[in-house]
Amino acid sequence: MSRIDYFHDPAAPPANSVVPSVTAVVTDDSGRLLLIHKTDNGLWALPGGGHDIGESVAQAVVREVLEETGVNVEVVAVTGLYTDPAHVMAYDDGEVRQQFSICFRARPVGGALRTSEESKEVRWVAPVDLPGLDIHPSMRLRIEHGLDPERTSTFIG
Repeated sequence: MSRIDYFHDPAAPPANSVVPSVTAVVTDDSGRLLLIHKTDNGLWALPGGGHDIGESVAQAVVREVLEETGVNVEVVAVTGLYTDPAHVMAYDDGEVRQQFSICFRARPVGGALRTSEESKEVRWVAPVDLPGLDIHPSMRLRIEHGLDPERTSTFIG
């Protein structure tokens, strides 16, 4: 399913749903960041997705990262809560979802890189290479917050 992200765009359609979701800032021992090249919008992003009934948000992080990247992770900390009502995602089925995302810092504990239906490419990226990638502004903010060792948590609402 394709999607269009609207970020502080006055032409954005009104939201008709809110779905709690998670993202993960996963770094390896070299300080490289785990990113996916998304199939739904063609942008680079942190791995993540919707929170399912019956799981904790930490379990959602572990499941989503594994599903999208092939990497097993351990959740370390919350880095931010992002609920900006001026950021909506319009899907081709008519859903227009208001952003509601909890971002976590996590570390890899196993697995091997692989793609999925949601990721056409999975890569460890050095932070100095991030400016050359097409990343949505809201995702760049999460990455910036998650990579900042001085920051313990952020609320963007």
